[in-house]
Amino acid sequence: MGKRRDNKVSNPIINRVGSQAGHGESQGHAEGHMEDKPAPFKQRYRKALNDSRLSRNLLNFQRSWRVSRDETFAEFKTLGDSGEKVGRPPQATSTTAGNFVSEAMPAEEFSERDFQAMRHKLASIKDSVIDNQEDYISHFIAAARNNGIIVYEAETPADLNNYVLELCKTKGITTVVKSKTMVSEETGLNHVLEAEGINPVETDLGEWIAQLSHERPSHMVLPIIHKSRQQVAALFTKVTGRPVDPENVTEQVRVARTELRQDFLKAGMGISGANALIAESGAVMFIENEGNARLVTTLPKVHVVVAGIEKLVPDYDAAMLQLRLLARSATAQPITSYSTFLAGPSDPGKEMHLVLLDNGRRKMRELPAFKDALRCIRCAACADVCPPYQVVGGHVFGYIYSGAIGLVNTPFHHGIDAAKDPQSLCVQCNACVTVCPVEIPLARQILDVRAKVVEEKGLVWYKKPVLWLWQRPKTFDLLARIAGILAKPIGSKGLIQPTRWKVLGRSLPLPKFARTMTAWRSLPVPAAKPGRDLIKPKLAAPVQPPIIPNGAAGKTVAYFIQCLTDRLYPDMAASTVEIFQKLGCKVVLPENQHCCGLPNLDSGDKAGAIVLAKQTIESLERAQADYIVTGAASCSIMMLHDYKHLLEHEPDWAARAEKLDKKVMDFVTFMDKVAKLPAGALSAPYDARVTYHNFCQSGNVQGLRDEPRRLMRSLGVNFTEMEESNVCCGFGGSTSADYPEVSRRILERKFGNVENSGADVLVTDNPGCVMHMRGGADAQGRNFRVLHITELVAEQLRRYEASK
Repeated sequence: MGKRRDNKVSNPIINRVGSQAGHGESQGHAEGHMEDKPAPFKQRYRKALNDSRLSRNLLNFQRSWRVSRDETFAEFKTLGDSGEKVGRPPQATSTTAGNFVSEAMPAEEFSERDFQAMRHKLASIKDSVIDNQEDYISHFIAAARNNGIIVYEAETPADLNNYVLELCKTKGITTVVKSKTMVSEETGLNHVLEAEGINPVETDLGEWIAQLSHERPSHMVLPIIHKSRQQVAALFTKVTGRPVDPENVTEQVRVARTELRQDFLKAGMGISGANALIAESGAVMFIENEGNARLVTTLPKVHVVVAGIEKLVPDYDAAMLQLRLLARSATAQPITSYSTFLAGPSDPGKEMHLVLLDNGRRKMRELPAFKDALRCIRCAACADVCPPYQVVGGHVFGYIYSGAIGLVNTPFHHGIDAAKDPQSLCVQCNACVTVCPVEIPLARQILDVRAKVVEEKGLVWYKKPVLWLWQRPKTFDLLARIAGILAKPIGSKGLIQPTRWKVLGRSLPLPKFARTMTAWRSLPVPAAKPGRDLIKPKLAAPVQPPIIPNGAAGKTVAYFIQCLTDRLYPDMAASTVEIFQKLGCKVVLPENQHCCGLPNLDSGDKAGAIVLAKQTIESLERAQADYIVTGAASCSIMMLHDYKHLLEHEPDWAARAEKLDKKVMDFVTFMDKVAKLPAGALSAPYDARVTYHNFCQSGNVQGLRDEPRRLMRSLGVNFTEMEESNVCCGFGGSTSADYPEVSRRILERKFGNVENSGADVLVTDNPGCVMHMRGGADAQGRNFRVLHITELVAEQLRRYEASK
């Protein structure tokens, strides 16, 4: 991006740590500065997996953030009329050139205290700005210039970097202090300045630690959250040459203040980011907890704000609404320590510049599938709930921007090559969507990025033949039956564990990839006789009277088996049909059903997913039934939510899919909304303790939280809730094959919670989760059974009948 220089920058702290590079801390070049782009993905991935402290630190953070964040939003339900207010910022008691800092929150009461209502309102406001982006930009620039701000529009990172560099050269500036700005990371500004002998010093504590470590921020708000205080103390000890207490965070903060003080005083320029750009006034809003940003923006003679054009909001009301959501979503605080509004240079004789960056944002706006991502307010909540992020951190789960939003915006800011590998880590659990304060459909957008990767780069070699075959049901059926016959002798209880195979008393010499894939989980044995063959004879039986009064009696149910259930768990299919029939339902099996298309969609094969979606729609349309029910929540979600987006350019097919929406539902919803069994209805002696794993999409997309527990109560089982029941088990479709190390560690987190609950039986509502957790429990010798919810209900129905 800029030419390299031979001389070192003048900061002795950075030079000192740079001279010690290569001893495990630094990823930089010989001078100790970061390279202008991240290391190759595989290198970053392996490094993260080999850092046992990283995942432990992030797990502790995610758990504490979740509790604190939920508590701060829960306040809205208890504040009442005396609660917090929101509206325009208070009039400053003293101002200089129109600037003020507010440390207490303001005025008009905001009646919508619920998070969902708040985020929906802010999303609508941001959408209005995005739809009228050029008008808002023009209005903001005019207002800002009227305030004495020098505004420059940068189309590319090079434009922004060159503007700042030339400004430094013109003013003779050699030291620049910076407060938090992800845009400067996006453009590689530090690298450009260093290459020209200008010393950029990060003054946000986290960014300064990252700079000393020669790392990029791994989190947009908390840049070194992957490090422990002990690691920070070791770093400070090394760079200062004096011991720093590894347990005393206050001392560590004091070290940073001491080291940075002189940089603040001698800097000729301060560079800051912006949390919002207020169009009606031309003011800049930023928030912080440390106070360094106020020094960066007021002490140097030149202040430069660098911000993306998506930071625009229409007025102060919108800015204050964003502030309330941002603080709670980012740091789980009702409000940050400092909320600052700048509306011009801080003193006469000083300059304030503002560089507005495009870098793919206008292109993003032109694409309906991605324009919603421009709502982002950079809270990083999407990373704080992300299971793969917890395992590998933001240097891997992202490129420059980390978390789910980083997987979405990277192709626009840095190209498809930079996004290709990180996006494939997403397990599609949709947790990010539930906490996003501006309702960005992040999970769907990641799938759209994945489809774009496949369109430009092609499918991974080993997926091509599988997905090609998957779209040909008759050929697949034949091969699956043959595989089931051949695999039967080597399976045990329906599972295969290759690491246990022996020849002449010796273990097989499995290749490394096979050991990585299977050492920690057993694989299911394909069924020689699929589920559809097992249940067809049962469907000819006359409708039975229900064994207990319920709302489903007399209804006709079309059973969508689901591919995994059909081919791997035929007994699960038989259990499902048994339940329907004992409830007094007539059961029909839609002809020619195969797969809803989810495996293809998850793999980025959008064309293949459309083929299978149409096959499924045709099959289900022919079914004469009151309800279409599947035991796979993932399939019902695909039909009810993904088909709309998948078929959006084929309105006739989209309309046909929508027509089915009234009938399609998952098993748990059917039992809760249609059968409506009262608590204790099927009580029968059962000593085992049962806990429940919410299939992540059931909870995060369909909002099923209470429904499966009501079903448990109707069974009368001894139910115990486990911690983090909503957190993904790590299956993630093909992600568990692409990144088995990540999948394994997410599963270990789940199993730890199961064992802490003391449960004997782990139940869930999705066959993919059953396959993943049952295989893991078998290979690891865990002391609990893994059942699909239909298997538990069927077992309890039999016990209930026996007891009567």
